[in-house]
Amino acid sequence: MKGLNPTLLALCVAGVAPVAQADFQRLDDSAMGNITGQAGVTIELETKLNIDRFIYTDEGSLEINDISVGGANRTDFFSEMGLNLNGSATDRLDNIRVNIDLASDGDAIINLLPLSFNAVDLRVSTGAWNLTGTGGSTTVLDNFRMDALIGSGTIRVDTATDKLNFKTDIAIDDMDFDVPFLALGVRDFQLTGADYDLQAPQPLRLFAYVELDMYTAPNAQSVESLAIDLQTFEADIRIGGVLVGGTSIGSMAFDNLAITNTSMLIYGH
Repeated sequence: MKGLNPTLLALCVAGVAPVAQADFQRLDDSAMGNITGQAGVTIELETKLNIDRFIYTDEGSLEINDISVGGANRTDFFSEMGLNLNGSATDRLDNIRVNIDLASDGDAIINLLPLSFNAVDLRVSTGAWNLTGTGGSTTVLDNFRMDALIGSGTIRVDTATDKLNFKTDIAIDDMDFDVPFLALGVRDFQLTGADYDLQAPQPLRLFAYVELDMYTAPNAQSVESLAIDLQTFEADIRIGGVLVGGTSIGSMAFDNLAITNTSMLIYGH
């Protein structure tokens, strides 16, 4: 398409009414700075996820059946404190606000937090985890269900280091699963902060803090790999029942479990 004729353009500009021209004001650099980059994006989330089957195939396959992610649909978390989560109970993953910001240095910051002064309740459940191949099929995990609370979560992509930093506060109130090929079962698994005291429970000490970094790094063969460094993990763990052959052999507890100086590289072979 041809450009606008200069004479016609001049006539159009000259024909603009003086009143209309008075509405246009030239912005200096400081004024422009005041209207850009002042706020990020907020997303309020409510969802439920169901997947009939997830299959990872190499030569054989790993199948995970009946995956469900949503709300715990209960209000009686950590009964020793009587938490009721404002009395709300749904099977949807809700009460989530996601703030997305770009810092002046270019860093991307994604901050997850509850809509109200509370925690986000989460339930994850699956059916059978099967290993399949020409030799047959083995169920390595079944009847998995986890009810947890998430206090916060932050993802930061640092442009200076090219690292993704992830932080979260999490507490698991109840987790059950079976390992059929070992005739093993775990019941009433709980994870809390290392300073959480069952005799004097405090909400602010309930959560275990987790921080890790993800980035690219070469392995011993100079192959670019996914590197994961676990910066911080400290927690108390209690297992209400360990089943062998369907019979409980007792309970277990880990006090002040700390995992430090942990790094891994993930790559194909």
